[in-house]
Amino acid sequence: MSLLCITNGHVIDPATGRDGAADIWIDKASGQIIDAPAQPPVDAEMIDAAGKIVAPGFVDIHVHFREPGQTHKEDIGTGSRAAAAGGFTSVVCMPNTSPVADNAGTIQRIRDAVARKAVVRVYPTGCLTVGMAGESLAPIGSLKEAGIVAVTDDGKCVQNNEIMRRAVEYAHMFGLVVMDHCEDASMTAGAVMNEGYWSLRLGLKGWPSAAEDMMIARNVVLSRHTGAHIHMQHVTTAYGVDIIRRAKKRGIRVSGEASPHHLFFTDADCAEYNTHFKMNPPLRTEADRQALIEGILDGTLDVLATDHAPHTADEKDCEFDYAPFGIIGLETALPAYLEVLFHSGKCDLPFLIERMSLKPAQLLGLNAGTLASGAPADVVIFDPHEAHTIEAAQGQSRSRNCPWDGHTLRGRVLRTLIGGVTVWDGKQILGR
Repeated sequence: MSLLCITNGHVIDPATGRDGAADIWIDKASGQIIDAPAQPPVDAEMIDAAGKIVAPGFVDIHVHFREPGQTHKEDIGTGSRAAAAGGFTSVVCMPNTSPVADNAGTIQRIRDAVARKAVVRVYPTGCLTVGMAGESLAPIGSLKEAGIVAVTDDGKCVQNNEIMRRAVEYAHMFGLVVMDHCEDASMTAGAVMNEGYWSLRLGLKGWPSAAEDMMIARNVVLSRHTGAHIHMQHVTTAYGVDIIRRAKKRGIRVSGEASPHHLFFTDADCAEYNTHFKMNPPLRTEADRQALIEGILDGTLDVLATDHAPHTADEKDCEFDYAPFGIIGLETALPAYLEVLFHSGKCDLPFLIERMSLKPAQLLGLNAGTLASGAPADVVIFDPHEAHTIEAAQGQSRSRNCPWDGHTLRGRVLRTLIGGVTVWDGKQILGR
């Protein structure tokens, strides 16, 4: 066997309960974690992780890699390199490509691109409705056969409740989680930021939090009615968190995620009309931000996901009203989460790592998120305390729409391994 040992590190693996000094042994031939050999071979490859955290590679269930059709913003190659630089070893791509991923042919096209270009594991999702138009159901059965791991019309929300009901029932038949971008479009037409003090002061069309809350409530009702699992994407409102919390207490199969920008920033950060703070759903109030943090801490929101949404500099370099929604987030997610949750004393590292690895993997049934023997050797090594200044221009993503650009944050990914092979060495992508 060709063996690799990550030695001297502080291993944190929530799935097995490990939290302390340990060595991680990897069989490079199979790409799997193995038990420590009784007689370690003298020629084993060694990685010294002294003073560093060794954890399961992070899992992001909400990214936009823009392929096919919008590769001037990002493609599977550049997006997966950004993921590797951020410590993510598995990512789940949204279907709002061009054409949208509402048929088996487009899913196969994405999987072929993944096989050619990706340096991390990339999983596709399929649309809930044809063309993401919310009018007729996509062929969810054939999409599952083609290899999707979930269904969603992310970027849009199905407005017709009967169609959503049938879509949820159909997905449930095939054992697929429905992931929903919760937005009542009748309340958000022309809106560009959160409705409140700052939208009034800046003279921008406001986006009421009720538009999100209503669809979260709708999904709770449909989950209770059908028994299906509905996952609320990028939750941003205090009341939305409360709705999910109360639904879970009643045993309803709903879950939710928070994104780094909604935990880090508020609508006050739009004060200079900087379009890097324009996203969908929008940044909310400080009260909402605190409610999201509480929702993560008490388990109401199950996972942390980036909603990595790249756009070109030209697209973002215009008036706030006309700029597209979305920011990049894969390479800044770990330090952003560390600042908000760990360095603030709100949680410990095992808690944070669990929500970035094990929990998202479990939510979609991915073979990831653990360092247990026999698991894929997908590993991240990071220093939670190393400070560095974010330079978006030096990132691996093709786009630069990063609200943390110029911020000094603590936490740096030093190595990312896929199947025991280093794909990011802390400075550059090495490939697979």
